[in-house]
Amino acid sequence: MKRRAAVQWLGAAGTLLLTLGPHELAWGATIVAVRMWPAKDYTRITIESDAELRATPFFVADPPRLAVDIEGIELVPTLRDLIGHVRADDPNVAGIRVGQNAPNVVRIVVDLKRPITPQVFQLAPVAAYQHRLVMDLYPTEARDPLEELIAQRLRELDQAQPAPPPAAHDDPLGDLIARLPPQEATQTPRPPAAAQPAERPPTYASDPSAPASQPPARPAFAAKQRPGMPSTGGRTDRLIVVAIDPGHGGEDPGAIGPGGTREKDVVLAIARKLRDRINRTQVNGHTMRAFLTRDGDYFVPLHVRVNKARRVEADLFVSIHADAFYTPRPQGASVYALSQRGATSAAARWLADKENAADLVGGVNMGTLDAELQRTLLDMSTTAQINDSLKLGSVMLTEIGRVGRLHKPRVEQAGFAVLRAPDIPSILVETAFISNPDEERRLRDPRFQAEMADAMLRGIVAYFSKNPPLARSRAL
Repeated sequence: MKRRAAVQWLGAAGTLLLTLGPHELAWGATIVAVRMWPAKDYTRITIESDAELRATPFFVADPPRLAVDIEGIELVPTLRDLIGHVRADDPNVAGIRVGQNAPNVVRIVVDLKRPITPQVFQLAPVAAYQHRLVMDLYPTEARDPLEELIAQRLRELDQAQPAPPPAAHDDPLGDLIARLPPQEATQTPRPPAAAQPAERPPTYASDPSAPASQPPARPAFAAKQRPGMPSTGGRTDRLIVVAIDPGHGGEDPGAIGPGGTREKDVVLAIARKLRDRINRTQVNGHTMRAFLTRDGDYFVPLHVRVNKARRVEADLFVSIHADAFYTPRPQGASVYALSQRGATSAAARWLADKENAADLVGGVNMGTLDAELQRTLLDMSTTAQINDSLKLGSVMLTEIGRVGRLHKPRVEQAGFAVLRAPDIPSILVETAFISNPDEERRLRDPRFQAEMADAMLRGIVAYFSKNPPLARSRAL
């Protein structure tokens, strides 16, 4: 009778409580999902729950490992699944161990492949996510993307060098003469000079207009040699670097089409195709090289995307996205540049607000952003940068219009945070409306992706043909 009375008093809540199994009952929170996002830049581990988790991290340097004690929960199968999320190609994580460390305390131990600077923080519910406990594992020695670009080009130049002339055939008579005493050697008759076949200098076919006896010209700058780098005689050419920024990634899927297509996937596919085309292209005799702000499925904060482009001293910044709206009717591509005086239209302002919210969805550790950096991000734009961005956007819009219809016939402007590099012409390209069923199918089509990459390459080349890049010092 007491049990029946209690159920009647609790009503529906009591009935639900009696139907829950031991794995669903948590002392303070229920684990909803676990995810891992491995990348060269860093690896992110996310534990999502229906309430905030109380976590205490411990880091051990030798051997490197991170332990996190989560209080108020029991070891449930969802947490055990985290072990299976570790990939062999993860550059940072070697393995994960999960165990019940004490009553109501679960310990997660992350074994690391190299020295790591960990960040452990909480994210409040946003968009489709509930509470998230995030572990970001950053390599202590961050890679230098500019050095990698230059080293790649140096290797290409080494491989393009003409092979040394083949060694002369064995000459037994010459060897014998060389071993004779000087007086005997001088008495040995030598063939007349006219009888000796003249050695022909090596020819260089890389430049048909150059004389056969001259090596191809190589614009050069001094490069300091570092251990492990290929030897090139300290010379390389002026690289034109284009930073390509595939929007969203990792925890932030971007817009999702009616057929389930995720923006972060299609823009990465287009970005990779554009990268391959840029790396095969020269402008006015200068080699172009593409740099991706993300080359996999992981989240990159907006200010980090800008900083990455500046670290490689990029000459251009092109952010690639796929637009979305509340209804499926809008369609067509658009190009946007930064504005210092407000948006040029209500739609541009709405889009900028939506794209700038990516940090909230993707999850930024606000504790690492100091006030000075936040002020800088809001005050980095310059009039010259915006004018150059409008020139780039204009030629890009013309070329994209040859692939499909345009949503806007001119370059729009708004306060996009990702376009705020003060010294890099920067544009944001909305390739199509992923919320439109027809354009969603096109975005999934590799042929359309290739056509869009071709159009963007033509726009970049057309811009540089009329606007040579500024002088840069990219010496190693």
